[in-house]
Amino acid sequence: MHIAILTFDGFNELDSLIALGILNRVKKPDWRVSLSCPTEVVTSMNGVTLHAQSTLEDACQADAVIVGSGMKTREIVNDQSVMGRLKLDKTKQLIAAQCSGTLMLAKLGYLDKIPACTDLLTKPWVQEAGVSVLNQPFFADGNVATAGGCFASQYLAAWIIARLEGIEAAKSALHYVAPVGEKELYVDRAIANITPYLPQR
Repeated sequence: MHIAILTFDGFNELDSLIALGILNRVKKPDWRVSLSCPTEVVTSMNGVTLHAQSTLEDACQADAVIVGSGMKTREIVNDQSVMGRLKLDKTKQLIAAQCSGTLMLAKLGYLDKIPACTDLLTKPWVQEAGVSVLNQPFFADGNVATAGGCFASQYLAAWIIARLEGIEAAKSALHYVAPVGEKELYVDRAIANITPYLPQR
């Protein structure tokens, strides 16, 4: 099981790394979470440099993909040398996006007739791309999910874990990272946000 977090130059650390941390709370031999980048090294919006753990091509074969956000997303969506490498399949993969990553999904055509969540700064650009923006932290339609606001990355991670490993695994991962003294409240709120968008069993 491979979950890829697309991470580009100018990336937002909170989006990529919170998801990475929560997703890695699933401790199974075949569970792998990686930062997938277009180059061997990427530097965040605050100057943090990371080495890629996988490529964009690897992400196209992953079981789930999170498109992270960053300050250069508007440039990236106009760069065909990057966008042309992203051949995802929402019939076979879980595809999620965080904040300006939603703009990337819109430009790639994965939000056709699907409303989405994004951050307030990116909202007009997503609307300009023809996508209706919701005033909520998380939304999913089938295998495609979006979230708005840096801390909403917890909902993307929880949704992916719930879809791939079940709701109890998602609760366990969230409980581990939740603040002491607020764990039940924190988990309950997160699960309440994703439950309406999980397949009915």
